[in-house]
Amino acid sequence: MKQKMTAKVYSQTEIAPGIFDMWIETPLADEAAAGQFIGVYPKDKSTLLPRPISICEVNKKDGMLRIVYRVAGKGTGEFATYHEGDMVEILGVLGNGFPVAEGTGKKVVLMGGGIGIPPMVELAKELCESGVSPVAVVGYRDNKLFLKEDLAQFAKVYVATEDGSEGTKGNVLTAMDENDIQADIIMACGPMPMLRGIKKYSEEKGIKAYISLEERMACGVGACLGCVCKTKKVDHHSHVNNARICTDGPVFDAEDVEI
Repeated sequence: MKQKMTAKVYSQTEIAPGIFDMWIETPLADEAAAGQFIGVYPKDKSTLLPRPISICEVNKKDGMLRIVYRVAGKGTGEFATYHEGDMVEILGVLGNGFPVAEGTGKKVVLMGGGIGIPPMVELAKELCESGVSPVAVVGYRDNKLFLKEDLAQFAKVYVATEDGSEGTKGNVLTAMDENDIQADIIMACGPMPMLRGIKKYSEEKGIKAYISLEERMACGVGACLGCVCKTKKVDHHSHVNNARICTDGPVFDAEDVEI
């Protein structure tokens, strides 16, 4: 059940230029899963809406959630100033996650690009716990390889960089081809051009793909219809061929969405 509550910042560090890694103490950790997200409210009331931030990792034992985010504006700029012990208002847990159970007995390849890499950490961990040994292909702009070592605890990691400073020069699909990586299922999160490429690639190769769509959101609970995408199915809420990314997603079967 979605809840708005006050949580405590356990720790925060800058792990790459403009990329921050925050652990939050919250009972919501009991309900969270790979691919879901939370809304984080700025204290500055002029920034009214919560910022949707994907869950990077879950620690159910200690009741903590990890979020890794890029400073992109006023709200996330405020979050970057938080320190251990600060209180923060959050809304969660939101959205539908990745279908981890579908990976059983299959070759699962995780693809993350930029700030779409953080959700791959919890996903890789949950797949490992279910007996799957995933491969992760992650794309960066340069050699600031944030979360690479975290992912390597749970997956065999291949890297692509736009400038060629590490791994394969190019994108995640370039790295797939260069390393002859085979997949039965792809699970991905990243910028829209990357997801379009993965959708096309999976259709051509006959591979099942699940993609997590990143979109600006307002309410985060499906009421405002501000984060819709075109879909093959008729949405029961709006009665048109749209899906609400915040509630119907953010994870979709790539076959079901038009991007």
